[in-house]
Amino acid sequence: MRTSEILRKTKETDIELRIDLDGKGESEIDTSCGFLDHMLTLFAKHSRCSLYVKCAGDIEVDYHHTAEDIGICLGMAIKASLGDKMGIARYGNAIIPMDEALLMASIDLSGRSTLVYKTEGLTEKVGDFDTELVKEFFLALTRNAEMTLHIRQLDGENTHHILEGIFKAFAAALRAAVAMDSARAGEIPSTKGVL
Repeated sequence: MRTSEILRKTKETDIELRIDLDGKGESEIDTSCGFLDHMLTLFAKHSRCSLYVKCAGDIEVDYHHTAEDIGICLGMAIKASLGDKMGIARYGNAIIPMDEALLMASIDLSGRSTLVYKTEGLTEKVGDFDTELVKEFFLALTRNAEMTLHIRQLDGENTHHILEGIFKAFAAALRAAVAMDSARAGEIPSTKGVL
């Protein structure tokens, strides 16, 4: 079973997160941030991972710690669920349209944490959510999942569409990267023999 549970409590957030990489895209999300709930719900749906997230954070300050710490926990959960990564595809790529926006995500489950994140023309906020926190979320996720992730905005004007497209593209790319590859059964997909 490629599942894991992360419990993480700090003075800023208290998070319980569970993931099943081989789930059905079901989710139960409560972060006290409507926009982040929406993004994590659609991430689960389009990655086909089943996801449970409960977070109590210091939202009276802002959503920064909530977004970053959920990224940390999701990254830790993905890494733990993959184990030694034997038999996985390793790479995943997706280009996703969201109305006028077009977003790309490309993943390598390499064991090395790198984020390249390129967007432009975003408004400062979507509702009460600071849009710069999407990058912080993915930075925390990539560091803790030990993955390489490229996110690039190819087109788009509406900030909500751009950010939603980012989460959908990431979901589709992750689904491809964690998929079991029958041609690699019993193998680590690296010439080093370890990822």
